[in-house]
Amino acid sequence: MKGTNEQRAGLLSGIGAYGLWGLVPLFWPLLKPAGAIEILAHRMVWSLVVVGIALLVLRRWSWIGELIRQPRKLGLIAVAAAVITVNWGLYIWSVNNGHVVEASLGYFINPLVTIAMGVLLLGERLRPAQWVAVGTGVAAVLVLAIGYGQPPWISLILAFSFATYGLVKKKVNMGGLESLTAETAVLFVPALGYLLWLGARGDSTFGSEGLGHASLLAATGVVTATPLVLFGAAAIRVPLSTLGLLQYLAPVFQFVLGILYFHEEMPPERWAGFALVWLALTLLTWDAFRTVRRTRAQALALAAQPAPSAGGTASSSPSATPAR
Repeated sequence: MKGTNEQRAGLLSGIGAYGLWGLVPLFWPLLKPAGAIEILAHRMVWSLVVVGIALLVLRRWSWIGELIRQPRKLGLIAVAAAVITVNWGLYIWSVNNGHVVEASLGYFINPLVTIAMGVLLLGERLRPAQWVAVGTGVAAVLVLAIGYGQPPWISLILAFSFATYGLVKKKVNMGGLESLTAETAVLFVPALGYLLWLGARGDSTFGSEGLGHASLLAATGVVTATPLVLFGAAAIRVPLSTLGLLQYLAPVFQFVLGILYFHEEMPPERWAGFALVWLALTLLTWDAFRTVRRTRAQALALAAQPAPSAGGTASSSPSATPAR
């Protein structure tokens, strides 16, 4: 019963995390007339405040000393911070400039980009279905490029930056709350410096647009940290395959908002490109479930085999002889 409750709580946390990420396009336009860079700087500053309070409540500080003594990991944190800055900044700009659908495409093709980077950078080998999915994704980008008259740069930059971020985070191997704290700590000084400079010029909207606007800018920290905390709760309670499916909630919500709420155009060539992307993701999902079932069946078969007797094994197999 306890395990069932844990899985249910994890599933709800995962839906909450990806649901909030999918609905966040509704939030960024509320911050106008602040520009994308000002919003981004506030997001960096207030995110550190929020995660700092969370760590203070949880009393999780020991990792800081360990991190400071590891220059290589610090360097990777700095790279992750730089990459997520590009991702966050472009996404905010895209939403506030009428490119929600194109931004959602970036997160649809992100799994395909991640797989391609695994092959090119890590030497990973793909199964046939994965090759077909990646090839279909490339075809989708070509169709969209023809439709746009240029490559879908927003989608590609969002996908590649987030895939790179995920790759670096994998090498850093830190918890979500800790890694976000470290990344925002790296970003805090330049972000705060930019905001102070903006205020000195009289171009800051934080103090000139009223208390409500200032409160919304401060809320960027909560908007950033809340889904991450929910994701962390889900990651330890539900299988990775379930999280893999839940990740599509965010771009689906963004895509629907782009069409129904922001009324962005969807010409036939864009529908064709998206259809190819969805086909590629369907192939990936099918292949992932098939692999999980096959691995589980093999594990059950091995567990069902009777253990060989020590005497019989030793007399029939030279490899059973202890090394000397």
